[in-house]
Amino acid sequence: MIIRHEVPGRFTRLVLLVIGLALAGIFVVAALLNPDSRGFGTHEQLGFPPCQFKSLTGLNCPHCGMTTAFSHFVRGQWSDMWRSNPSAMILAPLFVLTSVWCFTVSGTGRWWLTAEPTWWLIFGGIAYLAATVVLWVIRLL
Repeated sequence: MIIRHEVPGRFTRLVLLVIGLALAGIFVVAALLNPDSRGFGTHEQLGFPPCQFKSLTGLNCPHCGMTTAFSHFVRGQWSDMWRSNPSAMILAPLFVLTSVWCFTVSGTGRWWLTAEPTWWLIFGGIAYLAATVVLWVIRLL
């Protein structure tokens, strides 16, 4: 049995282009920021307040240090990235691959590697959240 998948329509291609640009923009912003030496707080350079979870509990939230980690990622500072937030070791490469995928599908008008991106998004999201919770608990110990 041959399963035929529809090609992505114009609207889908436009949405994927916007997603790809947004993900690429994250790396541009990360490159423009100076990683905070504390391992967290780099987002404050963008005018955002300190982490409320950390302010209330004194503990890092699961994403504390993520902006700092991305800033280290674009500089190739892997050990500093790991110290800032180990979840970024999963998320940053995933964002790179996702942006390349979005640009490829948007540009060619053909699905690339999968014609069922929703399932990958659901699976990837659940896997990322599970890994983040595990890494967060380990960081708290």
